[in-house]
Amino acid sequence: MKALVPFPLDELAPLPDGLDVQVWDGLTDPPADLDDVAFYTPRYLGRRPTLELIHDLPSLQVLQVLTAGVDNLRPYLRDGMTLCNAKGLHDASTAELALALMLASLRDLPDFVRAQDKGEWSFRFTSALADKTVLIVGYGAVGAAIERRLDGFECNVLRVARTRRDGIAGMDELPELLPRADVVVLIVPMTDETRGMVDAKFLARMKDGALLVNVARGPVVDTDALLAELTSGRLKAVADVTDPEPLPADHPLWKAPGLLISPHVGGASSAFHPRAVKLVREQLHRFAAGEPLVNVVTGAY
Repeated sequence: MKALVPFPLDELAPLPDGLDVQVWDGLTDPPADLDDVAFYTPRYLGRRPTLELIHDLPSLQVLQVLTAGVDNLRPYLRDGMTLCNAKGLHDASTAELALALMLASLRDLPDFVRAQDKGEWSFRFTSALADKTVLIVGYGAVGAAIERRLDGFECNVLRVARTRRDGIAGMDELPELLPRADVVVLIVPMTDETRGMVDAKFLARMKDGALLVNVARGPVVDTDALLAELTSGRLKAVADVTDPEPLPADHPLWKAPGLLISPHVGGASSAFHPRAVKLVREQLHRFAAGEPLVNVVTGAY
């Protein structure tokens, strides 16, 4: 029985007994003998062939991906296969980026960088995060990580999740909460229910001058509706994800006023690699020992 992983074996040591662990970085040709590969971790954000390889693994039992979202994996799954995501792996990086983008937009840092490029001293007052109300939509592990990093910024935090629980509102309460928020952070998973949820009606309920922060998935937001609000100057936004993605060079979002874009780098930081190695190492040992795996995805993807 084999496992195919993208990390050097010395980083995964000690390796479990009874499991032949092989390395494929997703950049070269895969190993020739794949018939008995039972555990597979594709390269993070690898090329399409890294996922297409799943079709060539007849004995695959466990697919351990390095992304939190799994909406793109539906075409590759089959009966008898266990899918595990990377829940927790990107919490720190994504939360950091959410705060960085939020602060950069509120304090007009992009404008100051452009002024520096031209040698201009561009003094002015800007918005602060202090005294703002921040609404986190999709309050799970990453949402909680964002709130921890907001602690100390002297702002008020509202929370919304799919299921209402103590201190966290349900999605049915979102329309009432949107007008109260100065900053709306999107960190919902990509599902049929969340696709296009941030439409013209959603945006219209946000208060004038509010900031939308999308660190979820691009299709969660209706791009045309967002463009309309940005063009009018009523709202501002920051987006680590877009629809379409990658964003074509001639797309109007690039020049939309009040918009700061980063190229889907929420999880791409120095925090990724050690956490990814630790997760795969733990899963390999659990799998070899017949123990329950962590981060098993159930229900609809």
